[in-house]
Amino acid sequence: MSANRDSTVWIVEPLGKTHDRADFSCGNESLDRYLRNQATQDARRRVAAPFVLVQPANPKTIIGYYTLSAFGITLHDLPPDITKKLPSYPVVPVTLLGRLAIDRRYTGQGAGEFLLVDALQRAYRQSSQIAAAAVVVDAIDEQAAHFYRHFEFTPFPDKPGRLFIPMKTIVELFDKP
Repeated sequence: MSANRDSTVWIVEPLGKTHDRADFSCGNESLDRYLRNQATQDARRRVAAPFVLVQPANPKTIIGYYTLSAFGITLHDLPPDITKKLPSYPVVPVTLLGRLAIDRRYTGQGAGEFLLVDALQRAYRQSSQIAAAAVVVDAIDEQAAHFYRHFEFTPFPDKPGRLFIPMKTIVELFDKP
């Protein structure tokens, strides 16, 4: 997995008041509505941290966004090969990648991969201070599930729309020499 964009072309930053949320359209009304109506409230209440992808030359236009949150999953929801490597806690801490969306005008340009890599790097950096055994996503549809499976996310055995990537795998991605 590699983001094929130079960081001088795109930057990821926390959602702010100057970002034009009304102009964003990814083609999924629930994701568009979340960004327009709910994301700033979630950030203010500290229930989700929304991050936006912008270009330095046009910092108000949102190319894409994602959210991260602390989350817990029950141990028995994970595949047995994963659970045998974890302590027998009833709930395992993870990072939830709650939403990830790209504006229609920017699809096919690598923005989704760029945002995913940024989200995984952010989760990885935070995992040394706030434990997380994995990053979990709830794919909004089969196309999204396919996107995540392409990047080594594994479906939960009993919830095919919920996928995860172990933090150990993320560590290996970013700690390569």
